[in-house]
Amino acid sequence: MSTQTLALGIGLAAQLLFSSRIVLQWIQSERARRVLVPTLFWKISLLSSLLMILYGMLRHDPIILGAQLLSYGIYIRNLQLLGEWRTLGRWFRLAAYGFPLAMLAWFSVGSPHFSLRAMLHTAIPGGWLMLGAVGQAVFLLRFVYQWLYSERQGTSVLPLGFWIVSLAGSVLILTYAILRLDAVLMLGNVFGTVVYTRNILLLRREQQDQDVNATRV
Repeated sequence: MSTQTLALGIGLAAQLLFSSRIVLQWIQSERARRVLVPTLFWKISLLSSLLMILYGMLRHDPIILGAQLLSYGIYIRNLQLLGEWRTLGRWFRLAAYGFPLAMLAWFSVGSPHFSLRAMLHTAIPGGWLMLGAVGQAVFLLRFVYQWLYSERQGTSVLPLGFWIVSLAGSVLILTYAILRLDAVLMLGNVFGTVVYTRNILLLRREQQDQDVNATRV
């Protein structure tokens, strides 16, 4: 199996998981007529991010790799805020911490499929890298914002600002994916933009209903 085929398979599996968490969140939100975030959303996110870390290594793409390493830590923190992290079992938690570190060590040493040296000498044009970096930075800011917001609330919450920033970042990353001809990123972000837009509409409607009720009172 070629490295490209292996990367595509891992990337598509990761995006399938990412999409499933969004569908899960979307369906539950539509039923409740307000934005909900089930615990399973964060568990699926953690597994998907792990696969995307490996995908970024195989693609020798510093944008994907860097973004997913940061996201991985934020997903763990959200599970901690929800009180779910310790319920996953000691060995699972140790593996969740250790496996990415082991993969990064392997990446630094190098293999026939990937190596840090090859990524540092990437052939991706500088302008494309800048676009991707900006897109991923915006995309990551949503979780920084969500993380800080959740810390203040004392529980895991996805506020309106999270979805607005998600939509902006997704559009930028989709542009990067089209330039890179990256089917995995295209698949994930085309679907994501639809869901992000729908969640923005649901939250705005929820806020309008709350304002109306407050005025009546």
